[in-house]
Amino acid sequence: MVIEYGSLARDSRRLLKENNMNQEANNKEAEMLDEYDFSGGVRGKYADRFAKRSNVVVVLDPDVAQVFKDSESVNKALRDLAAIIQRDSEKAHP
Repeated sequence: MVIEYGSLARDSRRLLKENNMNQEANNKEAEMLDEYDFSGGVRGKYADRFAKRSNVVVVLDPDVAQVFKDSESVNKALRDLAAIIQRDSEKAHP
């Protein structure tokens, strides 16, 4: 019985190179075609609607996430902190 050992380092570099080549091919396929006609389009037509519905995602570090279990607790803490900062700023610069 023969057991062969080897490194996967060369193979992983080859896979990365192949993935990059695939991404380049996909980018070429995603180019706009001549038959697309946007002459009747309206720029930013849905921008306001999107902005009202979009959420900002903030990733908390694990130690912070242990303290703040949900978005309401994070928002309350930030509002309280903002009020303190504003109050201290008004005291310093009346």
